[in-house]
Amino acid sequence: MTRRIAALCFVVALPLLAQEEKPQPAVMNFEDYEPKSTLVVPEHPRTKAKFPFIDVHNHQRRDMAPVDVAKLVADMDRIGLAVMVNLSGGSGDSLKQGLATLQGAHPKRFVAFANVDLQKIDEPNFGENAARQLEEDVKNGAVGLKIFKNLGMFLTDASGKRVPTDDPRLDPIWKKAGELGIPVLIHTGEPMAFWSPVDKHNERWLELQQFPNRRRSDATKFASFEQTMGEQFNLFRKHPRTKFIAAHLAWLGNDLGRLGQLLDELPNVYTEMGAVLYELGRQPKAARAFLIKYQDRVMMGKDIWNADEYATYFRVLETEDEYFDYYRKRHAFWKMYGLGLPDEVLKKIYYKNALKVIPRLDSSAFPK
Repeated sequence: MTRRIAALCFVVALPLLAQEEKPQPAVMNFEDYEPKSTLVVPEHPRTKAKFPFIDVHNHQRRDMAPVDVAKLVADMDRIGLAVMVNLSGGSGDSLKQGLATLQGAHPKRFVAFANVDLQKIDEPNFGENAARQLEEDVKNGAVGLKIFKNLGMFLTDASGKRVPTDDPRLDPIWKKAGELGIPVLIHTGEPMAFWSPVDKHNERWLELQQFPNRRRSDATKFASFEQTMGEQFNLFRKHPRTKFIAAHLAWLGNDLGRLGQLLDELPNVYTEMGAVLYELGRQPKAARAFLIKYQDRVMMGKDIWNADEYATYFRVLETEDEYFDYYRKRHAFWKMYGLGLPDEVLKKIYYKNALKVIPRLDSSAFPK
């Protein structure tokens, strides 16, 4: 009897033992998933640009201490950044202060674009007054005008209506920029995915989960992506004598064919690649062909300052490396590929196009 009871207990215990030994599935959030590639391919990382370059899209404080400016210049030297365009230039006295701060000991390394306070749009003769102030700012050293993304997205007038980018009240500003021969670098819109449902099909799902305030699908707050961008393109058409730099590849880096059509239609429009390198790096064949075809219309830009992050730009533009990381995975979890651009194309993107479009830049630091 004792042996039979023992045998029965053993049989009953077998499923329990098997259950205890069975490995349990790992529980992990998608946000925590960071696989390390086992791919072994040649690597040619870059820490300094092949040619000195002009960053046409950067933002710096206008009240920096001299020691901070010196550190900034040292970092610029380290990566080959010859001239930085500060798009947060301000206006009036703040513009003059900012230029004095950055250009004081380094007069050839910094230029600034002026800004317009569009919150005053309801004031009588706003457009004409803003145009006069822009003319004064150019006399005081500004070499361009920067328009931030509040126009067309967040800015409302006294009636509570959204102010479209092509609002006729602003026409005197664009006309004056054309008369002064300065470019308007304008940021309109955001990635198309920000307007899409935040579901399993949205390629920016991770970013929109972490930053839900970037969602634009609420039609009561925002115009559609097509309307938002269409208003900007209409502005370009209305002012053919003014040079515009559509920031961030006009948010069409995911559709280079459409961006090319825009550039074909509007010879007064240029663009830059600030903060959208991830679009070019994931389509190396199409991006290479695009940048070669439109080599006279694209400029180098980074946006948020971080000297070490430029290395990814250099690697994408200069090498033929495969399958390497973008510098901010929440924006792009996909991998980058090098375009291996010809030297003459690199020179145009790095500095020649900016020298052509932006006045009063010192060309002495750049190869012919």
